Amino acid sequence: MTDPLKIMYLSPVGNALDDPIFAEAFKSQRRPGTEIHVTSLPAEDGAFTNIEYRAYEGRVTTGIIRAVRAAAREGFDAFVIGCFYDTALHEARELSSSMLVTAPCVASTEIAMSLANHFGVIVGRRKWVGQMKSNVLSYGHRDALTGFYHVDLGVNDFQTDHDETAQRLLDAGRKAVEEDYAEALILGCTMEIGFHRRMEEVLGVPVIDPAIAALKRAEYGAALRRDCGWIPSRKWSCEAPPEEEMARIGGFDVNEPFGNRLVLAA
Repeated sequence: MTDPLKIMYLSPVGNALDDPIFAEAFKSQRRPGTEIHVTSLPAEDGAFTNIEYRAYEGRVTTGIIRAVRAAAREGFDAFVIGCFYDTALHEARELSSSMLVTAPCVASTEIAMSLANHFGVIVGRRKWVGQMKSNVLSYGHRDALTGFYHVDLGVNDFQTDHDETAQRLLDAGRKAVEEDYAEALILGCTMEIGFHRRMEEVLGVPVIDPAIAALKRAEYGAALRRDCGWIPSRKWSCEAPPEEEMARIGGFDVNEPFGNRLVLAA
């Protein structure tokens, strides 16, 4: 019997309230034979409900690094950093050994490019656009990006009035599709997993939920790792720091890396 693919999805906040929501959504989205661990950081890393500020990202980066090293030691095939900023993606990849690491923005844009020639990204606040756009361009999608469409809502605001949030998301999507000719849409943030299906029905284009995209991209990469023997490079720009140097510096493997863990057995 083949061992299950093991994927860890880390919500990079010291708050476990959303973990059951992701776990429930992933049950119906995973491939048969995939084991998923939905985790979050310890509260002492900062009981954030979001990391939409760079200062918050700075606070949780150490926790992400600890978590990815712990997951690699546990033998996970793939690891997801659950924030559309793709926080600490490159840092985590350096330290992930043979484990694949992905995140919502890079995964969503890769999938969008397999479905369409041009895509738009719907986001909460104008503040987010600079950092997210920089990521999208760095992934090589300059000519495919129709634009970013903000709905003037912070992460926590998305849950205040679902009807209002839904209308703003649909209005932004309609602008992207009908005025800027986007052929696919990516949700940089959403009020609930699964809402992308309602948007698809209304707008008539693929709408990509970033959490699901990251999970599916992790599964795909993990399967390639198993089936084809392709593992992440550790040469040149991907080189990891020397273990003895990290041990001398200290702080990389201290404390409990996870504040919560929900396991979806294969």
